[in-house]
Amino acid sequence: MELSSLLLDLRLKSGLTQEALAEKAGITYKYYQAVETGRKKDLRLSTLTKLARAHGLRLSEFFFQSERLRPALVAEKAAVYRAGKKTRKK
Repeated sequence: MELSSLLLDLRLKSGLTQEALAEKAGITYKYYQAVETGRKKDLRLSTLTKLARAHGLRLSEFFFQSERLRPALVAEKAAVYRAGKKTRKK
């Protein structure tokens, strides 16, 4: 899952506007908007940490949310992993 999709899903689940979430994270609204829409892709670790904390999550939990929000993604990753293990054994 892309970061922009993850942020949108989490923000909608929390019921916050982009402005409210940006304020809660301590970043500007315009910057947050660029991140959520996918225009800003390369983020500093400190910014990712701020976004995670704005959702009440640790950074590791923040990225784990993508798997909770998209169960099919977990199955897909597992299938790719299993397929990779089978091809390496040959």
